[in-house]
Amino acid sequence: MKRKVKIKWKNILLGVITIVFLVVLLSKVPSLIPKKSVEKEVKMVDLSLYKKEDIEKFCGENHLSLTIEYQYNRKVEEGRVISQSIEKEVPIKKDDTIKVVISKGEIPRSFYEENKVNELGNVPIMMYHGIIDMKNEDTKYTGGNVDKDGYNRTSEAFINDLEFYYQNNYRMIRLVDYVNGNIDVELGKSPIVLTFDDGREDSIKVTGLDENGEIIIDPNSAVGILEQFKKKYPDFHVTATFFVNATLFDQKEYNVKILKWLVKNGYDIGNHSMTHADFSKINTKKAQEEIGGVYQILEEIIPKEYIKIVALPFGSPYKKSHENFPFILNGEYDGKTYESISALRVGWDSETSPFIENFDSSFLKRIRAYDNNGLEFDIEMCFRLLEKNRYISDGDKTTIVYKKDPNVNIQSEKLDVIAY
Repeated sequence: MKRKVKIKWKNILLGVITIVFLVVLLSKVPSLIPKKSVEKEVKMVDLSLYKKEDIEKFCGENHLSLTIEYQYNRKVEEGRVISQSIEKEVPIKKDDTIKVVISKGEIPRSFYEENKVNELGNVPIMMYHGIIDMKNEDTKYTGGNVDKDGYNRTSEAFINDLEFYYQNNYRMIRLVDYVNGNIDVELGKSPIVLTFDDGREDSIKVTGLDENGEIIIDPNSAVGILEQFKKKYPDFHVTATFFVNATLFDQKEYNVKILKWLVKNGYDIGNHSMTHADFSKINTKKAQEEIGGVYQILEEIIPKEYIKIVALPFGSPYKKSHENFPFILNGEYDGKTYESISALRVGWDSETSPFIENFDSSFLKRIRAYDNNGLEFDIEMCFRLLEKNRYISDGDKTTIVYKKDPNVNIQSEKLDVIAY
C-alpha cells in the first residue's frame, strides 16, 4: 500500500520568496554579477624605434603575422625600419598581417653596375590612335596595321604590344610625371608612356550603364584591354593619356561619364584642339580658339583634373619657330588665358631622359605604334635602338643615378645625383 506524501506548501512558498528576493538584490547590486572580461585595445607602435628582434617579439606577443622585406636605403641606417604597413596608433587585432621594410643601408656602387642603372637613358612615348577589334590576319597590311600608314591598330596587335612592353621590363608612368621628372619605377625597370589621339569611340567604347549608373566598357576597346592588363599585371602600373577634340569620345550620351571615369581610374585627359586643326594653315587667333576651346570644355566637366599638354594634330606646326607655336603653349580665348606645359609631335623616336640638360619638354617626340618589318622607326626598330641607351631605374625616385661621363650635364635642382 502506497504512502500518501504530504506537500508542505508553506516551505515551497518560503523558497520562492527567497529566490525572488535574491534576484532583486543582485539586480540592485550589479557588481555582484560576474562580468565577461573585455579585451584591452592594442594600438600599433612606431617600429622605426625597434630593432628586428624587438619587432618579432612585439608581433609575437600581439599575434601579428609578420613579413619582413629588405631594401637598400641611403637615408635609413642599416637594420632600421624604412616603412610599416600598419601605421602608428592604428588599432590592431589578433591575426592581423603586417609588412615591415628594413634598410640594408647605403647602396654599393657594384649594385648599380649589376642592375645596369641608367637614369639618363631614353624613354619611349608611344602614340596610338584607333584600336580596331580585329585579328592581325584579317588586315591586308603589315603586322597589326589596319591602314596603310599604321595609325590604326588591331586589338590583337595592341594586346601583343602591351605584353611585349611588360615582358621586356617596361613599366607605365603618367605622361605628366615624365615631363615633370617624377619617375617612380622599380629597380631595373624602364618607364614607358602611352598616349592616344583623336578621342575615338574605340578608345573607350561604352555599351551601356550598369545598375549603379556606371559605364560598361567594351573589353575590346583600348581601355577595356588596358583594364584587363591592370588585373593581370598589377605591377605594370597601367595608365595612359587620351587627347580629345571638341567631340570628346564621340559618345554624346556618355562623354561626361567617360571623362569622370577615366580620371577616377588613373588615366589622364589632354588637349588635341577643337577641330583637329592643322596649325601650319591657320592664323594665330584661330590657333588660340583651337587650344583654349578644349581647355574650357575640360574645365567645365573635370575642373583641375585634366593635364595641360597638347598633342599636335598632324604634328603641326613642325617647328617651334612657326608663328603659331607660342599660342599652343600660352594664349587667350573667350576672355580666359590658358597655359600648356608641353606639346607632343607625331614623332618617330624615343625621347631623352628628363634629367638631361638639353631636355625640351615643350616639343616632345613620340614613337608611332605600328609595324613595318623593323624599318622606318616602327615599334621593332625603336625598341631595338632603345637597347643602346635605355632609361633603367635605380628604384629610388629621389635620386638620379648614371654611369660617370664627363660629357654629360644633368638638369635637376631637387634630386640627389649619384655617378658610379
